[in-house]
Amino acid sequence: MNGDELGRELSTAVVLFHEAVARRLGLSAVDHKALGFVTGNGPLPAGALAAELGLGASAITALVDRLERAGYVRRVPDPGDRRRVLVSAVTGSTPDLGGIFADLGREMGAFMTKYDERELAAILDYVTNTIAVLKAQTARLASPDGP
Repeated sequence: MNGDELGRELSTAVVLFHEAVARRLGLSAVDHKALGFVTGNGPLPAGALAAELGLGASAITALVDRLERAGYVRRVPDPGDRRRVLVSAVTGSTPDLGGIFADLGREMGAFMTKYDERELAAILDYVTNTIAVLKAQTARLASPDGP
């Protein structure tokens, strides 16, 4: 399998995994990733969430509406700027995905034990660079000047 095929297969597997997790919550994959970002980095302006996800204003409004209807987030006034609202996770409403991600972590950890330090360094380099490439490509595709 060459690098192009491997990259596509990895990308597909990751997307389908997160889509399956999201379906468990009654969400889409992007809604699930947005909820994770708000939970880890919020409260934050919708524009910051849009920039992180590569979405436009109308798409982010619809996404926040869906998460709000599901009871996962709420819009709160920005204490620093009364003209703006922040998207905040609703305390206690974030779904517990510990079991799903604990299983994933356990399985990943189990197979990683077969690699030595040098191989693990190469894997870390590959994954770190893959993340950077994916973020750059996402930004390029989301840009109005993109292809």
